[in-house]
Amino acid sequence: MDIRLDRVHIGVAGESMPGAMLMPARELPGVLFVHGWGGSQIQDLSRARDVAGLGCVCVTFDLRGHGTRDISTTVSRAQNLADLVAAYDWIASRPTVDRDAIAVVGISYGGYLAALLSAERAVRWLALRSPALYKDADWDQPKLSLHADPDLPAWRRRRIAASDNRALRACEAYRGDVLLVEAARDEIIPHAVIENYVAAFTHARSLTARVVADANHAFSSKTMQSEYTGALINWLTEMIAGARASAAARKVERHKRDIARAETRRRSS
Repeated sequence: MDIRLDRVHIGVAGESMPGAMLMPARELPGVLFVHGWGGSQIQDLSRARDVAGLGCVCVTFDLRGHGTRDISTTVSRAQNLADLVAAYDWIASRPTVDRDAIAVVGISYGGYLAALLSAERAVRWLALRSPALYKDADWDQPKLSLHADPDLPAWRRRRIAASDNRALRACEAYRGDVLLVEAARDEIIPHAVIENYVAAFTHARSLTARVVADANHAFSSKTMQSEYTGALINWLTEMIAGARASAAARKVERHKRDIARAETRRRSS
C-alpha cells in the first residue's frame, strides 16, 4: 500500500509558498470473499457492500460445485483451491487494485481454502470465521467424500501439529495479519480446531481472536451476523488505516529529510 506525496507551490501576493500534498494512491485495497461449504456468494454480498464503503475493491464469487451450478458430487478440494487462486489472480490484475494490499475473508470451508491460498499467493490480511480443517489424504477426491470418514469428528478434536497438516503448515508460514472468529456454540467446528489454527500462526504479524457468544456454526441469527460483520469491519478498518498511516509516515519522514538537506545547502551557500 502506498501514499502519494506531491511537492506543491501555493501562490500568494505574487510569491510562492512551498508545501506538500498527501493523498492515497490510485490503487485501492482488494478484498476477496470465500463462502462456506454448500454456500454461495450470497453469503458474502452484504458484507462486501459494507467493506466497499471503506474504500476497497471487493469481489465475491461461487466456487465450482456451489451456487447455481451443482457439481458437488464430483468437485474436489484441489479444484476449489484452483478456483480461489484464479479469483485471487483476477482481483490482483484489476488496475484499480493494489496487489500488495489484498485481504482474503473465508468462512468455514472457505476459511480452510483461504489458509491454503496464503501459501500460494501474497495475502496481506487473512480473516477466517470458523475455519474448517481436513486431513490431507484424498486431496483429489470429491469433497463430499470427506465427511464419509467416520474418524473426522474425533480427528478434529485432537491436537494437530502444523507439520502434520497442509493448511496448518500454510498458517505457520504466514507473515501477514490474521483475524480469527469463533462461534461459541459451533456444532461442526470444535474449539480444538480453532486452537490448532491459533497455535499454527506463530509467525503472523498480528493475530486478533474473537469469540461470538451463543453463535452456532451458521451464525443463523441477525444478531450473530451483525456481531461478526462488526468485528470484520472494525478489524479491516484498523488494518487498512494502519497501513495507510505507516505509508504516509514513511513519505513524510523522507520529505522532512529532503527539506532539512535543502535548508543545510542553502545555509552553507
